Amino acid sequence: MIEQAIFDELLEMLENRDYRNLKTKLAALHEADVAEFLEELNPYKAAIVFRLLPKPQAAEVFSMLDSDQRQSLVSGFSDQEVSDIIEELYTDDAVDFLEELPANAVNRVLSLATPDTRKILNHYMKYAEDSAGSIMTSEYVMLRPSYTVLEAIKFIRTHGADRETIYTCYITDPTRRLIGVVSVRQLLIAGDEQLVSEVMEENVIYVEVDTDQEEVANIFTDYDLISLPVVDKENRLVGIVTFDDVLDVVRKETTEDMELMAGLRPSERPYMKTSTWSLASHRMVWLLVLMVSGMLNGMILQHYEHAFLALPILVSFVPMLTDTGGNAGAQSSVIVIRSMVLDEIQFRDLPKVLWKEFRIGVIAGLVLSAVNFFRIYLTYGHNIILSLTVSFSLVLIVIFAKICGAIMPMMAKKIGLDPAIMASPMITTIVDALGLIIYFNLATKILIN
Repeated sequence: MIEQAIFDELLEMLENRDYRNLKTKLAALHEADVAEFLEELNPYKAAIVFRLLPKPQAAEVFSMLDSDQRQSLVSGFSDQEVSDIIEELYTDDAVDFLEELPANAVNRVLSLATPDTRKILNHYMKYAEDSAGSIMTSEYVMLRPSYTVLEAIKFIRTHGADRETIYTCYITDPTRRLIGVVSVRQLLIAGDEQLVSEVMEENVIYVEVDTDQEEVANIFTDYDLISLPVVDKENRLVGIVTFDDVLDVVRKETTEDMELMAGLRPSERPYMKTSTWSLASHRMVWLLVLMVSGMLNGMILQHYEHAFLALPILVSFVPMLTDTGGNAGAQSSVIVIRSMVLDEIQFRDLPKVLWKEFRIGVIAGLVLSAVNFFRIYLTYGHNIILSLTVSFSLVLIVIFAKICGAIMPMMAKKIGLDPAIMASPMITTIVDALGLIIYFNLATKILIN
């Protein structure tokens, strides 16, 4: 985050039209700080500041701006400025930018790109959203196995400046089939006359263009990678995914899961730049669904009205039972969803997961019911039957909630839904309803009949 003193200094220079010193100051800042400064300005002033940036820095800053800011800048750019930006951006950043634009703006940007750039962008834009192909870049170092180490180093020196990363180089045959990988470190410590084929690693970790981006992120984590090659069906190298793009994926997927788990419709727009109506509409859908499903609880209470009319004290335990059940189910769902995202459990593990959650439910239920038993026994006139009934209901509700919290996300993924939608709000609603049925059935049989 840009320091407030620096922000105020930049703003003062801009207000005073001290563009020479402003340009010098901006050039010394990190691109992320410049992007943050631009996002606090109105479109007119942002365009002035952006034009002061050198081309390489401008491209980096542009790639860090949010969608609205990018579109605002481009709408005010001359054709030459648009062409310069699109040529300076790395392929993956350019593709991300184009995917955010309306169709007419995309046509304008592509028409201003060079034929080679246009061909590359059109090629990369055909890949499915959220796939490895949609986040890969074409700027990587590709070597031949017949190169000597010295030739490889010279090649990197000559062509590495415009590559997104040079730390890992990929070895291909004449048909671009991926056959190996070598790091710059390995090249530097090898002998000059050694062949690249002698120092490369043949066991290459790669993904295909249609691999889901969440799986790509998991592979980066599992193997501690800084880049990952992407191949087509014929094992031909078509691009690489870099670590910074994976961080963006992780942030996006985590945000989406958090919103779904909270009962919100996912949105990629920043909170402060999203209209009140839009925010309300994103929340209203799930609120309506949960409200309608929550009506089920009222119907259940109405069905067992004779029970709490005969023994009014039963109603006082309903909030404790439903809250505990909902919390128990939410705990299990969050743990299971996280484990599924990290690829720690698969659907085939469902029996093991259910057995584990059942045992957890038994342990948690017994501990909670023991505390609850003594509280009710001491508070409600040493009524041991009432204490046992409520406590036994609590054990069953917690066990059921744990199992429900585990099975529902796994079933959701099995049928192609996002497991995150089966988190706290949905689990709580379902567990509340079935918990009431368990409780009043037991109470009716033990205390009233």
